[in-house]
Amino acid sequence: MKVKSRHLSGLVEVAIAEFLADKTNWRAMLKGDNVDIDLKEEARRLLPQIDAKIFSLRLQYGFDAVEPVQHDIVNISYPVTEFPTKITSLNFDKDPVVSGVLKGIKGQYLIFDTGVINVRKFTSYEVTADY
Repeated sequence: MKVKSRHLSGLVEVAIAEFLADKTNWRAMLKGDNVDIDLKEEARRLLPQIDAKIFSLRLQYGFDAVEPVQHDIVNISYPVTEFPTKITSLNFDKDPVVSGVLKGIKGQYLIFDTGVINVRKFTSYEVTADY
């Protein structure tokens, strides 16, 4: 959907959440065990279920406030040379110095041979890296 504000984006997300869980099995994803889904088919299944809510938002905020968009799906391939068999979370609050060999990137995670870092968790941190 194309929306006119972040507020409307949140309202659309709430409508979708009634039919689709917003949970990622992050451990499975980091092990390379996640299941690929057909996003276009999932949209075809989901959109009719939220159609009444989208119509209500358009009535309230204007018909151009929430609009469906048709885009090609962009596949983003994160480079991962080796998936971990056991997930160990690295934490700058517990250990300010993290070392290891970067093995890949998956979503918001950096995968090292010593563990994984959720980059989003440490957004406001100042980090330096050496190689």
